[in-house]
Amino acid sequence: MTAKTAEPRLQRPPAEQRYAEELAKLAAEDDAPRPPGWALSLQAARTFIVGDESRGIAKKFVGDPSLIDRGLVTLATSRGLMLVGEPGTAKSLLSELIAAAVSGDSTLTIQGGASTTEDQIAYSWNYSLLVSEGPTQRALVPAPLLRGMSEGRVVRFEEITRCPLEVQDSLLSPLSDRVLAIPELDGDSMVFAREGFNIIATANTRDRGVNEMSAALKRRFNFETVFPIADFKTELDLVEHEAATALARSGVPQAPSRDVLEVLVRVFRDLRVGDANGGRPQAVMSTAEAVSVAHAVGIKAWYLRGGNAEAGDIVDCMAGAAAKDSTEDLARLRRYLEQKAPKRKGPHWQSLYQARNLLPG
Repeated sequence: MTAKTAEPRLQRPPAEQRYAEELAKLAAEDDAPRPPGWALSLQAARTFIVGDESRGIAKKFVGDPSLIDRGLVTLATSRGLMLVGEPGTAKSLLSELIAAAVSGDSTLTIQGGASTTEDQIAYSWNYSLLVSEGPTQRALVPAPLLRGMSEGRVVRFEEITRCPLEVQDSLLSPLSDRVLAIPELDGDSMVFAREGFNIIATANTRDRGVNEMSAALKRRFNFETVFPIADFKTELDLVEHEAATALARSGVPQAPSRDVLEVLVRVFRDLRVGDANGGRPQAVMSTAEAVSVAHAVGIKAWYLRGGNAEAGDIVDCMAGAAAKDSTEDLARLRRYLEQKAPKRKGPHWQSLYQARNLLPG
């Protein structure tokens, strides 16, 4: 008799699974009025995202709470919600959390890109059934938009401005008239949106000019800007928490020390501002990238050295993050390590400076 193997864990379960207990608790205690089709009231959905320690609800988004309020109000109207901002400012995380709170399902997601087509957005066909019995409901394969409309759920459209203009404009009728036409079907060819349906789209400010949205589509969205975290301690706390969570999922029992993470976050914030010689790096020096580097630092220290992370590990793990778009970014990082790092006080900054030669090139 063979031993039963453990079921593999998901690398990143959706928000409604990660926070299932909190969502159930909020729904059970929620006595405020709910918009039609919503799983929670606006107050409960807000609490789910911004947190409430007294009720055991964790804070999941670091940002302006009024942004959450405006976003939830928008979704309760006939307009879609557009989240714009620098890459790595947690726009996708925010859209996921809102969708989980409003619909109990954040998986109706369209990933925008140059190759995205309308059938990936609305619907396609099972071609075997299409050939054998023609365009029928049985042969129809619903994509996220059709499912969101027919089930009354929020649909997430990530990086919408990476899609061609004609693909973006396929959202016009669903957003304005709340209807989707399927002309191939005889008779019942119109799908009318159920209560609870709406769209959250995201676009980062570096890509917005790739395929600028039409004026008609812009009118059907309310735009909200998600800004980078302004406060150093808040960003440090977030990086520490997220890195520890990511490392635990990777089998690493200890995160880098707070001193090491302070160096990492300070480097990212300094590079985000830019230097006098070459301006800001073209690479994204976001909080999300800082978490990724902290994750790599912890893995390197544990699996390759069997010990604690050191500030010098940051240099090796940061090279790939700082040189994605331009070799000049690597030169900016080298200048920073040679000119600014030695002026900072503390052994961790000296360790960072001593590791500068680990940069490639």
